Amino acid sequence: MALELNVTIDKSSGFCFGVVYAIDMAEDILDHEDYLYCLGDIVHNDEEVERLRAKGLRIIDHEQLQRLSNEKVLIRAHGEAPSTYELALANNLTLIDASCPVVLKLQNRIKNSHDDQEQILIFGKHGHAEVIGLQGQTDGKAIVFQDLAELDELELPNKFTLYSQTTKSTDKFYQIKDELLNRGYDVKANDTICRQVSNRYEELEKFVSDFDKIIFVSGKKSSNGKVLYDVCKKYNPQSFFISNVEELDPSWFAPSDKVGICGATSTPMWLMEKVKSQLESY
Repeated sequence: MALELNVTIDKSSGFCFGVVYAIDMAEDILDHEDYLYCLGDIVHNDEEVERLRAKGLRIIDHEQLQRLSNEKVLIRAHGEAPSTYELALANNLTLIDASCPVVLKLQNRIKNSHDDQEQILIFGKHGHAEVIGLQGQTDGKAIVFQDLAELDELELPNKFTLYSQTTKSTDKFYQIKDELLNRGYDVKANDTICRQVSNRYEELEKFVSDFDKIIFVSGKKSSNGKVLYDVCKKYNPQSFFISNVEELDPSWFAPSDKVGICGATSTPMWLMEKVKSQLESY
């Protein structure tokens, strides 16, 4: 029996402008050249990475970059540490810099704070590409933490400057700031969270409550995906996380269910369209 699902894609889901900019840049070059190196996954979405690989995008890591010379290399939206630019000069690499303007502005602010001898704390995910680039502005001296419990183990100075990875939850950032102030620290807090990302939280709250079931599409590596999926789950417990069409399960649905599809800032619209077609075929 056909399920005849009623399927709607969230219009505000899909790539943020930083990711669109990086992918457009890569595609423009690949239209005229056979290949292009990219330092790290251009976006935290395996399906989109595979699509671009087929066009000639070659994903490399920092170790491979050191062995490269006289080539073009794309810097993705997450940005890079100063050491990457120094290496490019030494190895005669042409960098195609698609760093997100929001990330570049944050890097600049952190560098200025560091130059002013401020102790810097960064609320962000350990090992995340953006965070590595931010820490690089401080010669690795900034303290990175994912939650407050990590700071309990450290001897913090009385006074410090607090920054955040651009894709973190605004609410969580302000909770952390308030808690640190309550503990008696002198905190200079800089809200550097991307509004295009933080606005998604409110938009998702409204979107997911209108449906029987929610399919959230995101790469497993996406930090932003994990945070946004938690929002879906909170406002609609019937939310399911998938990375590709193969992970869909017809047993999740009842006949005539209203199904909403949404995704992370790294989820391509074509992938959500594919999920919609699959659901409509049940």
